[in-house]
Order: sequence, then C-alpha cells, then structure tokens
Amino acid sequence: MSVTISIPSALRQFAGGQSQIEVEAHTAGEALDQLTSSHAELRRHLFSDHNELRNFVNVYVNDEDIRHGAGSNTPVKDGDAIMIVPAIAGGAVVETEVARALPELSNEEIARYTRHLIMPEVGMQGQRRLKAASVLMIGTGGLGAPVGMYLAAAGVGRMGIVDFDVVEESNLQRQIIHGTKDLGRRKIESARDRLRDINPHIEIETHETRLTSQNALRLFKNYDIIVDGTDNFPTRYLVNDACVLSGKPNVYGSIFRFEGQASVFWAERGACYRCLYPEPPPAGLVPSCAEGGVLGVLPGIVGSIQANETIKIILGAENTLVNRLLLFDAWNMKFREFKLRKDPKCPVCGEHPTVKELIDYEEFCGITAQPVTTEHLEEIAAPELNQRLLRGDKIQIIDVREPHEYEIARIPGTRLIPLGHVVNRMNEIDAAVETVVHCKAGARSAKAIEALKRAGFTGRLINLKGGITAWSEEVDPSVPKY
Repeated sequence: MSVTISIPSALRQFAGGQSQIEVEAHTAGEALDQLTSSHAELRRHLFSDHNELRNFVNVYVNDEDIRHGAGSNTPVKDGDAIMIVPAIAGGAVVETEVARALPELSNEEIARYTRHLIMPEVGMQGQRRLKAASVLMIGTGGLGAPVGMYLAAAGVGRMGIVDFDVVEESNLQRQIIHGTKDLGRRKIESARDRLRDINPHIEIETHETRLTSQNALRLFKNYDIIVDGTDNFPTRYLVNDACVLSGKPNVYGSIFRFEGQASVFWAERGACYRCLYPEPPPAGLVPSCAEGGVLGVLPGIVGSIQANETIKIILGAENTLVNRLLLFDAWNMKFREFKLRKDPKCPVCGEHPTVKELIDYEEFCGITAQPVTTEHLEEIAAPELNQRLLRGDKIQIIDVREPHEYEIARIPGTRLIPLGHVVNRMNEIDAAVETVVHCKAGARSAKAIEALKRAGFTGRLINLKGGITAWSEEVDPSVPKY
C-alpha cells in the first residue's frame, strides 16, 4: 500500500528537507520504519532507545490518532495520509456570567460595536457578554499581539496581560502590538498603551511578572478564560495544569517557521494539553523560533484563530476547537484538523490524577537537569577566541547553524557543517587541531559537541559561549545580529 507521510518543518532537516515522503506499508508502524530506514537521523527524534514512539510525538492516519486505534499496528490503505505531529512550547457561556448581571452598553459602545450588534449570533446580549467577560493573556509577543488587539477591538470588558520582557528590534517583524518607538520599553507598557488606543471602553490589568507555579493559580482565579501565547514548554505545561486545576478553558496556539497549531483545551469538556502531549520533548531537541525562525504573518493568523475561539467561548458557540487540533501550513496554504480525545490516564485531568498541585516545570521539561555528557563542557568567550586568533594560534572553527543563517552573518574563516549533518561529516573536522564549535547563541553547538563525542570524535572540542551573537556584541559589531 502506498501512503504519504507528512514531515513537520521542525524535522525536515533530518529528512533531506522533504515535506512529504511516500512509502509502501500495510500499517502505520511499518510506514514509520520505512521512513526511518531511509532517514536514520529521524529515528531518534521519533523513537526512544526502547524502540517506542516518543510521548511528545503524535501520529495520525488521516485524522485519527493511532493511540486511540491499534497503535503502530493501525492498518493503512492505498492513498492514506500519515501526519507526524510533534510538540512545537462545544463551548458554553462562561460559568461565572450566570452569577452576575450583564452590563449595559453606552451609546458610544453601541456605535462602536454596530457590526457585531446587527449579527444575530452576537446581538446586544452577546455584546454585553463580551463586556462582562475577562480574559488573561500569557505573553504579548507574536501570538499575544493579535489576540490582544482583536479582543480589545471586540469589546472584551476586562483584559489581563502577563509579560516581563522588553521590546527588541527582532520582535517588530511579527509582534505588531509594538512599534519602533517602543524599542527598549517594557512590552507590558507598550501593549497596554496600544490596547487602550484601540478601545478606551475596556479595562486593562497588567501583571509585570514571569508566570510561575507560585503565582499562576492566583492570577488565573480572577479571569474567565486563559489564552496561551507562550513560546516555551515549561510555561505551556504550567498554563495547562493551572487551567485544569482552576477549571479554566485554555485557548492554545503555537508557531514554528511556517506551521501553526491551535486548539481549546478545557478539561471539564474534553482533552487537555497533556492528553495530546503527555511528556515534553527533551530539552533542546525541538528548536525555538529564535533558532528556527517564524514567518512574520504566521502568528497573526494563529493568534487571530485564538481570538476567534475566545470570543466564541464567551458567546456560547457550540463548535469551538475543544477536542480538535487545527494545523495550519502557511507555505502550502493548507489547514488540517485532527480529533482529540480525553485520556483517562492523563496525570492531571484523567480519572485518577496524580498532579494535584503545580510542580517545577523547568525540571519537568529537563531544563535544569545537566546532561551527563556535557557536564564538563569546555567553553571559550568571544574576546578570548579573538585574541588567540590574532596571535596566530592554530584553531579551526566549525559553524553548526543552517546555511541560510550563515548567509546572514558569519565569523571569518569558519567551516559550515549544520548540526543535523555534523556526525556524518565529522571526517571533515581535523581531530589533531583544537576545534571551536559555534551556533547563534551556544545551545546547538553544545549539542553538536555532545553528538560528536558520542560518535567517537577524539579531538578537543570547545564551545563558543554565546555563539555568533556574543562575537557581534563583544568582538566585531560589523557582524549582523539576527
């Protein structure tokens, strides 16, 4: 049977850059075996050392999760589509509305919301529900920007925003709530001013803090709906668990390169995020947007979907994204939808939950744990490397970024060997010469050193602390920062 396997962008570097691969197979497991036989690097990303599909990777045959079928033995037929979906960090009127009277609309508000009011699905009653509702946004970045702007414009009466970052130049390509004049400002201040300008009739509450296990439940308690605009796995699991424990709907979105995901996780009515991804990927395995990039318009699309779902929940729409995962591919302009099911064994929302309070999510995601193989990672600072090069020390520099990054900026005299190829091409690295390995900020180069040591490379390997970004900041400002 000929089936097509769709490769997500985060894994395409391990599949020769291909987005779709056809294989001959009779089951989903056989198809994955065929795939990973041809592309061996993919195997460690999809399967554990015990040859089991990793918990942070879901596989769908057409729109059905194989975990709810026969697993790897799920049969496939000619023309079926298999989708690999890795982790990338009916609705009802919000219950609290029942206990409070809906606010009236002023004449100014009626004039402002007239295009809503003439829609029978919204009308006066719906607009008053919007005014009575409260939404907490986690983050005012790529996703939080469109979410906040559209919810403010729609007339959500009370909006809370949680952020602790400052506006940087690299944010402006996609975080449209901020402008050039806001560079260096606190994002929370920039976002507050923009939302007030969009709609002076709403109340905006700012929480300039990092969301933590210590403050999440207290913050969530005062809002009807939580919108997840985060960009890292620890905070994503924290948001999920806090929503489950506080009984709040979690309007989820995530983005990477050209691909986005959206859903509504609401444990009281269906699956939560942990039902979809029981465990996070190992730290560093899934690249961030800072490493992999993101199309500027993509968070606008996914964030708009999140805003749409939030409004629908407030209005009591039945067809929300509860128990549905929406995937969007901006490059090929395709939407796909997959069914989600509540996992009765889910540790936080299942029949016998074991997570009954918020935990240390960085530890859960493996961020605080130090990998054994990199425990004694040797590092060098950019100024020291520069001094050694100037005095003529024999050093080879290996750049493990991607070719398109190499075109943006490079350290003179470096050899480019992307991370995904570094083991297969280690014969190009002279083991007799001291080797400095670098990437953008130091994380991928550390992984490259670990991979080379595991593969038996015997030469001296040194990580450039802070990567090419540190080189630009501390040695040569003419090297562009990106």
